[in-house]
Amino acid sequence: MPQLNVHQHEAVRYLDGPLLVLAGAGSGKTRVITQKIAYLVQECGFAPRQIAAITFTNKAAREMQTRAGKLISRQAAESLQVSTFHALGARILREEAAAIGYKPRFSIFDTTDTLAIIADLAGSVDKARLRQIQGILSNWKNARILPNEAARRAANETEKLAAKVYPAYEATLKSYQALDFDDLILRPALLFAEKPEITEKWQNRFRYLLIDEYQDTNACQYSLLKLLTGARAQFTAVGDDNQSIYGWRGADIANMGRIAEEFPQLKIIKLEQNYRSTLRILCAANNVIAHNAKLFEKNLWSELGHGEPVSVTSCPDNEREAQSVVMRLQAHRLTHQGKWSDYAILYRSNHLARLFEQQLRDRRIPYVLSGGQSFFDKAEIKDLLAWLRLLANPDDDPAFIRAATTPRRGIGANTLQALGNYAGMRQLSLFHAARETGLSQHLSPRQLAPLLAFCQFVEHMEQRAHQADAGTVVNELLSGIDYEAHLYAHEEARLAQERWANVCEFAQWLGQKGMAEARNLIDLVLRIALIGHFDKEGGATPDAVQLSTLHAAKGLEYPHVFLVGVEEGILPHREAVESGKVEEERRLMYVGMTRARQSLAIFYCERRKQNRQWLNAKPSRFIQELGSGDIRFLGGKNQPLPDKATRMARLAALKAMLEDGKK
Repeated sequence: MPQLNVHQHEAVRYLDGPLLVLAGAGSGKTRVITQKIAYLVQECGFAPRQIAAITFTNKAAREMQTRAGKLISRQAAESLQVSTFHALGARILREEAAAIGYKPRFSIFDTTDTLAIIADLAGSVDKARLRQIQGILSNWKNARILPNEAARRAANETEKLAAKVYPAYEATLKSYQALDFDDLILRPALLFAEKPEITEKWQNRFRYLLIDEYQDTNACQYSLLKLLTGARAQFTAVGDDNQSIYGWRGADIANMGRIAEEFPQLKIIKLEQNYRSTLRILCAANNVIAHNAKLFEKNLWSELGHGEPVSVTSCPDNEREAQSVVMRLQAHRLTHQGKWSDYAILYRSNHLARLFEQQLRDRRIPYVLSGGQSFFDKAEIKDLLAWLRLLANPDDDPAFIRAATTPRRGIGANTLQALGNYAGMRQLSLFHAARETGLSQHLSPRQLAPLLAFCQFVEHMEQRAHQADAGTVVNELLSGIDYEAHLYAHEEARLAQERWANVCEFAQWLGQKGMAEARNLIDLVLRIALIGHFDKEGGATPDAVQLSTLHAAKGLEYPHVFLVGVEEGILPHREAVESGKVEEERRLMYVGMTRARQSLAIFYCERRKQNRQWLNAKPSRFIQELGSGDIRFLGGKNQPLPDKATRMARLAALKAMLEDGKK
């Protein structure tokens, strides 16, 4: 392991007990995890199937598995359990489904599905309040708070309504043979706590655990990890308390301290050498984060040289801020002969992106906006997924309703209402109720015929899904429901063509994935809810400027970063200040700064237009915390006369714009 530094090497080889690796930003934590996997397999006699590496994103899991495959054989890497927490939870629950009263082919409901259930139970159409209830239920599950305890904890009217909805929500999910995403962590944790024999089985299956981004774990994830490792406590947790930025979704930074208290034999190794950023960027970031209370002392350092000074620019208003950022970005690229993808514009909240998008479009600069609509959230993909979910789980009533009505198959609202009443009376799912002979007493022959034809078609396609490859079955399904004609009948031609292309792309992807993984369509569908975004395998990264929120940028890096809107009320966010959560906002600032490799430019406004009103703005307290050493302050009273290089860059940018105008 010659490419590892002393502390990385120690972290890889340590096996005498539980280990916490405090990995600062850019300190090579993924390298440590993948090298440790290789060390466990090649030198310590662990079988790959006995090792579980747990991450927070599908992308991180894929990267880890790929890098591990280069150190051990690809075949051995495929035997590893490298997955997100949710994928691991789903695997446990599918195998132990009977122990929780479910079938192995349960559905996993996304936030759209669960919001619809909550709306019905709460009797409300107020989307904002419904999302609040959804968030409260999610936070309760993440904290292992069950319905009885939730009723005692409810402190305000919205929480009281959430507590009232909670038991009915759980019963509804059970009747659909469905789980939500939070259940994929909560249910295994509860199962392990209640069934020692099942816990022991999984402890013996996974002899060593590696946990990435440990600082982002919530109470339920921590409980699951503790139960999974057991008394043997053979694990390596890798994290950075300075990058804990997900408290709003239940992550508990206290888990960093709790692990040291509950595992007295825990060894701590610090990774402080940064391989990403220059010294000036690191010095400014260290200065900011030093204002937070410390769980663990550490100070990043680098051998990458001093680099350019960090710049802080004051702009008269947010329109001028967007102009200034994009012009400086364009000039910098011209003078340095770089790529558009070398640049990122980062901000606290999505609404700040609009003016930057306008400026980039006006100058014909390509850009990618992170956090856009997921491929799986597109209406046409959700239509097809409803059919696929129904093939995998006939008890999935929301999928039944969407499939039965999209495209229309002669099954009207009155038919579905009568079916729903009968299903409720018989305590059956809609599909199984439709197959009962007693339903004929509640529907006319004209209503019953298309319903039975629909069920027969579903049964036929379910059989085909077990017999033929995934790509073939999906294409047969699309042909059988005539989905292309449905799109052209209900959409303008250009939009219909675009949506059909998405469906074809999805069908092709399913076929390729089925062939590559030797899985039939049912197996793929049972895993597909865990894929956060459509994975265009082998697709090249576009040469475009990245626009991203700070939360979405975590784990990424760029040669040049523009950090914008660094003002009081934005970063730190007003609500965070009011609720005493400034430290998490400071960590968010730190994360944004440490995304930069070569240059970092920070911007704030003197006034900002919001809802057609001009409001005075103040520079963020974090700007003062940068210190004054090697920081270049620009704009306002600090604006110096432009030097020759800057004038030349602006002239080159102007010429480029003129040339573009001639094309």
